[in-house]
Amino acid sequence: MFSSFYRWFGRGGALAESVGQQNPVPGVALVDGAGNIGPDAALQISTVWACLDRRATTIASLPFFAYQTVNGQKELARNSRLYTLLHESPNDRMTPFEFWRAMIMNHDLRGNAFARIDRDAKGEALALWPMPADQVEVRVLPNGSMVYLYQLGTDIAALDSANVLHLKNLGNGTVGLAKLEFMRATTDEAAKAQESASKIFGNSGKPTGTLMLDKVLNAEQRKALQSSFAGMAEGSTSRLYVLEANMKYQQLSMSPEDQQLLETRKFTVEEICRWFDVPPVMIHHSNVTAWGSGIEQIVDGFYKLTVRPMLVSIEQATRKRVMTPTQRATMTAEFALDALLRGSPTQRAELYAKNVQNGIMTRNECRQLENLPPVIGANELTAQSNLLPLSKLGQQPATGGTNNATAQDNIAA
Repeated sequence: MFSSFYRWFGRGGALAESVGQQNPVPGVALVDGAGNIGPDAALQISTVWACLDRRATTIASLPFFAYQTVNGQKELARNSRLYTLLHESPNDRMTPFEFWRAMIMNHDLRGNAFARIDRDAKGEALALWPMPADQVEVRVLPNGSMVYLYQLGTDIAALDSANVLHLKNLGNGTVGLAKLEFMRATTDEAAKAQESASKIFGNSGKPTGTLMLDKVLNAEQRKALQSSFAGMAEGSTSRLYVLEANMKYQQLSMSPEDQQLLETRKFTVEEICRWFDVPPVMIHHSNVTAWGSGIEQIVDGFYKLTVRPMLVSIEQATRKRVMTPTQRATMTAEFALDALLRGSPTQRAELYAKNVQNGIMTRNECRQLENLPPVIGANELTAQSNLLPLSKLGQQPATGGTNNATAQDNIAA
């Protein structure tokens, strides 16, 4: 009964949807008193910056291609407006790398990334302009449709959902949840640990302590003594203090190691990496597997479990919001995951060899991926002929005994 009541009035927390403005922030704080540091302060935490940069630059570096379906086969639609928009120039100001990096940053921090779509008279997209998530308000109208209110200065533009590319983080399907708001306790802890470390090292690492005397001081003497020896706890390390009359100094504060400050900061790095689904080793965290020791499997997992799902989200959102119905019937838009292998010549060579030997790709197709010019006689699919039916053993190939036969000949055999 109560859950129905809260859902009816739009107070069901992260999973709620209601008519009007959508609120992607948590309704309940996990830790009381945890400060909302906001995106500007969060980006000053090195782990947050590194995770965002790793995710955004990896995704933005992948080429985004538009394909035309011709006789059931996909061909690059180089002359189409959609190809130019996705692969060459999303707008007059940005490169595709800059555009998608900005979109992913908004997506990862605020849970939603928005881009205004400029269209021509036929409805085809001409340009994509990213809109900062903090300046966009998502509203659900009583009829179930959505409208986006974009504030720029004192002006507010109301945009139909058909003219907005909307990337959504984990959420209820209408809007994505604001990750930075949900990880408030973690970022607050990281900020406080960093502030504590700054104070310690700002005081040259000097601990506080007590001066012990063998007599009782009055208020004025005590105040003067505190003022004279305040530098023992803070200030320059070059001072030399001489204690007189059996005066003794005893340290009170524990060292940063004793306070487990450094361990706390290391744990916070792993916590933030967990929020952004980035392996700690990929942001150079020294407390985990180093480069060269199992890193290939870690990177492969990052591509499959982190990068690939995000690419699927972008591809589907582009198809739904950017492409026209006519384009959706004849075209597709996909990221080229093969670009992830460009940093490993050995892996590329092995992949090309297997594809050529099994009749999957021609040699010129492989050369094109390596930015090499085509060569004569390399447009034919070939396959090794050493795998033959038992009934064909001992027979001479019709081509005069060559080791390779075309894929067409193998099928005929």
